Amino acid sequence: MNDPEAVRGPLVLLPSARTGPLRAVAQRVGFALLLLFAAVAVVYADRDGYSDGVDGTVSLLDAFYYATVTMSTTGYGDIAPVTEAARLVNILFITPVRVLFLIVLVGTTLEVLAERTRDDWRKARWRTRVRDHIVVAGYGTKGRSAIKTLLSTGVSRESIVVVDPDPRVVAEAAEAGFVGIVGDATRSSVLRQAAVQRAREVVVASARDDTAVLVTLTARQLNPDAAILASVRESENVPLLRQSGADHVVTSSEAAGRLLGVSTSQPNVGQVIEDLLDQGSGLDLAERDVLADEIGGPVGAVREPVLAVVRDGRLLPFDHPVCGSLAAGDRLIIVRSKRQAGASAADPAAT
Repeated sequence: MNDPEAVRGPLVLLPSARTGPLRAVAQRVGFALLLLFAAVAVVYADRDGYSDGVDGTVSLLDAFYYATVTMSTTGYGDIAPVTEAARLVNILFITPVRVLFLIVLVGTTLEVLAERTRDDWRKARWRTRVRDHIVVAGYGTKGRSAIKTLLSTGVSRESIVVVDPDPRVVAEAAEAGFVGIVGDATRSSVLRQAAVQRAREVVVASARDDTAVLVTLTARQLNPDAAILASVRESENVPLLRQSGADHVVTSSEAAGRLLGVSTSQPNVGQVIEDLLDQGSGLDLAERDVLADEIGGPVGAVREPVLAVVRDGRLLPFDHPVCGSLAAGDRLIIVRSKRQAGASAADPAAT
């Protein structure tokens, strides 16, 4: 039996501004009235070029009457242009206005067609231009929290693509300003719609560990170079995720349990850890390059508290012997307060 999703393909939702139905109707009515008044003004200005079958003259009311019956294509014929100038105005102005007026009357159908065409064009344009973006598989609690942290670190909404099988969830993501893909992220066709082959990073935030493994395998097959960050509930599945191609694996249930344990015995320490995890709220962890004036000095001479140093791909704690002399190319894991982060936002070395 054929899978309907495989036949139709995943649904792509791009962020867009929504216009309410009342406002849309009001806009159409206002445009129709504008066209009507324009036709009345033209006819009344050239009223001497028209003939009324009743009294021979055209008043302002007659101009309204003529414009109304003409634009509605009724055309009783009791008022007609008789001079060449009036007939030329009918050809060059009244007739195009009549066409526009009819377009407004059937605007709902045309708007649907135009919206579909515009949406298809936007999708095609997005697919050709998107690259170095971040694909987030799963828009649940973990996925939303990951995106919130990414936004607080300076990642733009345009560079985040959400993949989730629930259309309602993806619609919420699109309303929040993200590109959304409705589909199963374990399928290569769905991840191709998210352009995962050109993505910089893939965040796997599914609710099930087996799903996380399949998503990681599929993403790694399509993009061997992207950094894949995955979350699992059980620590026994961490080696499986790493073998599947995940670069970093977070054990959500055990991390929450450890935080609970710390908060029970040392509540202030637990509060600080929560603060560090909530990017932009108070204390923040950050990673940056070592500055030129810091090379050769110890970590204690750095103006921010240094927790670790990354050297040649190795993560070294601040009290490691080699951290007594910082070297060019080192990366520092530091702690910043919200005030310090704002003051150093213009620092090009910070990330």
